[in-house]
Amino acid sequence: MKFEKPSLSIADQIALLTRRGMVVPDVAKAEHYLRHVSYYRLRAYWLPFEQESPVNGDHLFASGTTFDDVLALYVFDRRLRLLVMDAIERIEVSLRGSWAHHLAMKYGPHGYFRSDLYDDPEHYARALASLSGEIDRSRDTFIEHYRRKYDDPHMPPIWMTAEVISLGQLSKWLSGLKQRADRQAIAKIYGLDEKVLVSIAHHLAHVRNICAHHGRLWNKQFTVTMKLPASPSALKLAMNQATPRKLYNTLATVGYLLWIIAPRTTWRKHLAELMSEFPLADSTAMGFPSNWRDLPAWR
Repeated sequence: MKFEKPSLSIADQIALLTRRGMVVPDVAKAEHYLRHVSYYRLRAYWLPFEQESPVNGDHLFASGTTFDDVLALYVFDRRLRLLVMDAIERIEVSLRGSWAHHLAMKYGPHGYFRSDLYDDPEHYARALASLSGEIDRSRDTFIEHYRRKYDDPHMPPIWMTAEVISLGQLSKWLSGLKQRADRQAIAKIYGLDEKVLVSIAHHLAHVRNICAHHGRLWNKQFTVTMKLPASPSALKLAMNQATPRKLYNTLATVGYLLWIIAPRTTWRKHLAELMSEFPLADSTAMGFPSNWRDLPAWR
């Protein structure tokens, strides 16, 4: 099938939206956002308002849909991404520190070089090569200082390495540890089973990449999911088993981890306020159970 859709000017884009039933109360405002955000990007936020036309299969907008409704959903998603990104940053820093401290105390400053600590030699070799490349590219002051002062080993101690490792890389180093006792010692800090923590780290690396590339988050169906925790009880009760690919379980887990890392955090309160501020952001589309505010994890 050949692609034959024409390019549309901003004026023609507004005309098309109007023809399909969207109310555009402020044309100048619509022109501004279509120019600076783009029709295609905003399209993801008016999909929930679409309904199929019985005549020609085209999609029309539900009666009363306005451009401001679409914009409100877009703004909600942007603020949600910033809130999630802020949380994942703090979780990532904590995981780096926990990983580095455990391995340093048990196996020494350069213990992470030991291939015998890892389950799969090939995976370990790839992970080490990737991490080595990251360090070689780094221009951080502490890395430069290590290079100038030391030539053996060629890579810095793990507490320095932890400062340049990505969350995606870290999840592989965690999962690659051969001994369950090592993984469990790190997971114990967060009150989780090691299999759950490893899967959460892998999932959050995926979520972080979506946020970093300004992707749609609010009603995302995740392809990279996490293992739902069986404990602690408050977190287990907060999980929505019926929607494992939606965002809600991620948010509940992030809220729990932040409570461990920063007990005075008001992150969950800010999330609840954001949900209240934007009623158009259908919580069901995000996997929220109807009674989520009453669950112990959110109180």
